[in-house]
Amino acid sequence: MTLFADLMLVFIAGLITALATGLGAIPFFFFTDISDRWVAALWGLAGGIMLSASTFGLIREGIAYGTYIEVGAGLLLGAILVELAERVIHEYEFKPREIADADFSKLVLILGVLTVHSFPEGVAIGVSFAELGAVQGIHLLGFVIPVLAVFMTVAISIQNIPEGLAVSIPLHSFNYSKKDMVYASVFSSLPQPIGAVLAFYFVILAKQFLPIGFGFAAGAMIYLVFDDMLPEGLERAEGSPTNGWLEVGTGLLIGFLSMLPLIFLI
Repeated sequence: MTLFADLMLVFIAGLITALATGLGAIPFFFFTDISDRWVAALWGLAGGIMLSASTFGLIREGIAYGTYIEVGAGLLLGAILVELAERVIHEYEFKPREIADADFSKLVLILGVLTVHSFPEGVAIGVSFAELGAVQGIHLLGFVIPVLAVFMTVAISIQNIPEGLAVSIPLHSFNYSKKDMVYASVFSSLPQPIGAVLAFYFVILAKQFLPIGFGFAAGAMIYLVFDDMLPEGLERAEGSPTNGWLEVGTGLLIGFLSMLPLIFLI
């Protein structure tokens, strides 16, 4: 296969995860309202999936290619860069409903904010394709796809659904159409296929940095789980009898355990 074909495959994988975000709007096709406690549990579920995928997928794979120090450096670098990026754009935080009615200049700004939240997930997809074309893997359409790449694409797609729901809820409260909710949800994850392609291209050019790349992707996602996903879930169910801890904790445990069977395939 040519490099262009490989890049297109990685882009499609990232696009699949972005499109999965649109599924977060599907409940509003059947229900008029979604309980905050359910939303909190879904945020916990998403966090658990990402923690499991990062730990047993990316970190474990990074250690297989390099040293603990290299992977640890990548973990730290990923967390630091996400934190710095969030500080830079913090003053430009926006409401999800702004996606649907923003003018061009605001869309550019919003895309910059979304990049900080979605780009690390795209990077995780990109580095998981590092062994594309190796002897071992899943044969599909002439490609030999690493099992880790399939694992990460599935995990991030599932994780994106609660994010799409989080985008759709405020849009629903402002009476936006179901179509707009789907579009806005997908738009919020558009940086993922771009990040996937850039990360994949980098690691195939400089494979000596692959362990750091795995660590970077894991560090960025783990940081986002504890800095964004879990706090968001707790905030959603703040008025519940347990202030969201039961809902988020249950979702976190289910999400984490649900990914464990897949690690035996990697």
